[in-house]
Parts: sequence; structure tokens; C-alpha cells
Amino acid sequence: MKKNDSRVERLLRSNLKLKHLQLLLALDQFRHLGRASEYLSLTQPAVSKTLAEVERLFDVPLFVRSTRGTEPTPYGVTVVRFARSVLADLERTREELQAVASGAAGRVRVGAMVVATPVLLVQAVAAMKARSAQTTVAVEEGDLTRLLPRLRQGELDLLVGRLEPGYAAPDLETEPFYDEAMCIVVAPEHPLAGRSRVRWTDLATQPWVMPPTWASSRIKLNQLFYKHRLQPPVDVIETASFLVTLTGLREHGAVGFWARSVAEHFAAQGLARVLPVAVPIDLPPVGLITLRGRLRAPAAEQFIGCLRDVAQAVAGRGAAR
Repeated sequence: MKKNDSRVERLLRSNLKLKHLQLLLALDQFRHLGRASEYLSLTQPAVSKTLAEVERLFDVPLFVRSTRGTEPTPYGVTVVRFARSVLADLERTREELQAVASGAAGRVRVGAMVVATPVLLVQAVAAMKARSAQTTVAVEEGDLTRLLPRLRQGELDLLVGRLEPGYAAPDLETEPFYDEAMCIVVAPEHPLAGRSRVRWTDLATQPWVMPPTWASSRIKLNQLFYKHRLQPPVDVIETASFLVTLTGLREHGAVGFWARSVAEHFAAQGLARVLPVAVPIDLPPVGLITLRGRLRAPAAEQFIGCLRDVAQAVAGRGAAR
């Protein structure tokens, strides 16, 4: 792209249109001129003409035709990311305007990691609904590899989970809420559930449900096995989904590795049993991740307030243990 920034900014302000951004996303999604044309209800010549307009605007090739279809160039990847962010902000603004017109309080999109889902997130949603029943809280569960790109593209307003240091970046703001220890859990009917003492040799031969390999909790769990001169388990279901984790415990007899507050929550409901084995590891705190400099909607600000209130209570319970 040419280095005349003032010219580019002037062109963006005066010429870039919504139809250009929609076309870029369609081409990136379908990677085929004909299918993009059908999706946009346009003729192929019209799509080609519009793409040419955008490429003239940026003065670089954005897509090229190949035997595999229509592929974005490195310039195209960058501009598509920009288009996706703009359209996500536009959609958020439209929803906020509709909420104001209907008397509702708006919408907040939340990305949640397993460590935060059953206790922190659920209680914060309940608190939000108590304050504003018409606010929609859209929750997407996953790990940072999935959620951070969606935060950066404007498809999520905030994330809650462990503040993994390996994912720190200048464009992210983090706010630690509380430290959260880990423990080892099984279903109440698991053979290890009734034991007064569980050894690491007992755990090494069990099937497990574990966090992703990049997670600090997974790395340090493996280190504990090595510390006891054992190889980490090989029969593993690896997931960032809480539902998959719970199902693995209940249906497959697997051992799980849960945050203490999550384990105690489900143990109180009779759905899990915390095993009597020490897990002496230090992990990053649970907290909030937002995109630096992004203007947040009122609903998102209100939900962050609910998260802080719940986090304070969870931290207090942790200190009392």
C-alpha cells in the first residue's frame, strides 16, 4: 500500500462505502466470485466492478483468482479484517438504537473461558438481569485462541477468564479480579470418589478431560506429573468447553481439572466430587480483558460493573477458605 497516509485517509472518508465492506466479507467467506454474487443478489459483472472500485481506492490488489477460487492477497487479509471490525461496530450501534427505541437496555457480547463460566459469569448475568431484565447478554464460550480474534474484530465486547501472560498485547486492557486455585474432580460415582487418599500414580492411569495444551493450567498440571516421576496421562479429551468437560466426567468416567470455585459449586449440587489431592501450582488470576481504546456501549459498562461485584464476593469466599 502506498505510504501517502493523508491520501489514504481522505479516500477512506470520502469514497469507502458500506457495499464495499459487505463485498469484501462475502468474497472472503465464499472465496468464489459466483457464490459471492448469489449471496449479495448481484450479477458477477457488478461484483467485479465493485471489487475494482475498492482496489482502486486502496491502490493494491485485494483478491486474485486461482484454481482454488478467489483468494485474498496479504493486502486483502488486512482490509477484510478492517471491514469486519467496521461492520461489527455498525451492527452493535444498530442494536443499541433499536434497544433505545424499544425501551430495552441494549446488548452485551461476552466471551467466557471455562474457569469463569459456571460461577463468575452466571452470577454476573443474574445480577445484570436483576438490574435490567431487557438487556440481552450473548455468551460465547471458548479459549483465548478463539475468543481474542473475535474481541479484536469487534464481535465481542469483553472476555472473562484467566489472564494468560502469553497473550498479553498492547491493544488489550486487563483487570485482574481474583486468584483461583485448581483442584482435581471426578463424578460422584467414580471409583476414586470414595477414597480418603488419592495418589498421583492413581491419577496417571485415568482418562482425563484437560484444558488446551497452551493453557498455563495444563502446562503446570503436566509438570506435577513429571515432579512425581510420572508421564502425563495419554487418554485425554482436550477442550475449552465446560459442557464437554462436565460430560466427560459424567459419561466417560474421566478425571477433570477445575477451578476451585467451579468444583465447589458443582460438588454442592451433587454433580462432582473434589479429590483429596494437593495441587500446588500458581496460576494467572481470573479477570477481565477488553480492547484498549474501544468505546463501550452502556450495556457493556453495566455488565462489567456486575462482574466486578460478583468477583469481589468470589474473592472474599476464596480468602475465607
